[in-house]
Amino acid sequence: MNVFRSPVRLSLALQGGGAHGAYTWGVLDALLAERRWAIDAVSGTSAGALNAIVLADGLTRSGGDPDAAREALAAFWLEVGTALPFEWFAGGDPDQPGLAPVARVALQWTQLLSPYQLNPLGLNPLRELLLRCVDFERLRAASPVRLHIAATSARTGALRLFREHELTVDMAMASACLPTLHHAVEIDGEAWWDGGYSANPALAPLVEPAGDGAQADDLLIVMLSPLAYAAPGAHPPTSVAEIRVRAAEIAFNATFRCEAAQIGLACDAARRENWFAARLSGVRQQRLRRLRWHLIDAQDALGHLASETKLLAHRPFLEKLRDLGQARAQVWLEGDAPRVGKTSTVQLASLFA
Repeated sequence: MNVFRSPVRLSLALQGGGAHGAYTWGVLDALLAERRWAIDAVSGTSAGALNAIVLADGLTRSGGDPDAAREALAAFWLEVGTALPFEWFAGGDPDQPGLAPVARVALQWTQLLSPYQLNPLGLNPLRELLLRCVDFERLRAASPVRLHIAATSARTGALRLFREHELTVDMAMASACLPTLHHAVEIDGEAWWDGGYSANPALAPLVEPAGDGAQADDLLIVMLSPLAYAAPGAHPPTSVAEIRVRAAEIAFNATFRCEAAQIGLACDAARRENWFAARLSGVRQQRLRRLRWHLIDAQDALGHLASETKLLAHRPFLEKLRDLGQARAQVWLEGDAPRVGKTSTVQLASLFA
């Protein structure tokens, strides 16, 4: 129930993580059900980008109704779990998720052959699914949410952030394009890969002052990657496969952790300025003083899952992740949420530096 007189402005940073993005679906569903938040901007990468786009589309089509956004997210993820031909990947039990033997063989082939050899036509059913679920023309014209959708240049490694007023299905696909599984997505003559290589997700666009000056000072990160990959004192990976997976996970999230630490340190430094210095500082410095950070993580829910489960676009597994996300969001709503608008509930510098 909404106990606030008016919705609190909130911006979101949504990480990518393949099928684990269904956990974020659950978080968003619980937040939207409260009807206490006015979503200002969303920065998203890969699955986080898809959640951001579907969320914005639901709000656009309904004039801002949170229930319509909940329905849009549910429709999208349930279709992912039934329409995409990935059910043969699943081991069966959502409580003990894993890849079926045939899927393990298929993944081994991706280490030997590129998607241009395995899938020469570049077929990706996710594209048609997005076109069914999202009205991109309407979104470009009337999105009530600022969107920052991350993709990585395959040529330079540079980050590009696609905005709501220009967004196309190809831009959405670019943000979720893992180059070991899919062809690069070409936009304006440039080839693009998954945004996670350069930002997972980008925090800077939520921090920088908006041109009209009206933006949320409270920023919530929904983090799918582990805060720690193993318990203190645990032995490091030793097998070739374990080392490869851990190294890839660390590399995929290094940019985000570095950016979060740097922004956290900048916010702390801005708040330490005395009153006179603060009055003389620029608009960006004043915004850094105002920013309040919040975090919903998936450490307990997803930290034990193998990296391969990010490929399990299997409805029972996705629904289980949704339930876990809803439960974690409910804990946050009962614990940290009352402090939103007043103070940070997480210190970025101490968490990520």
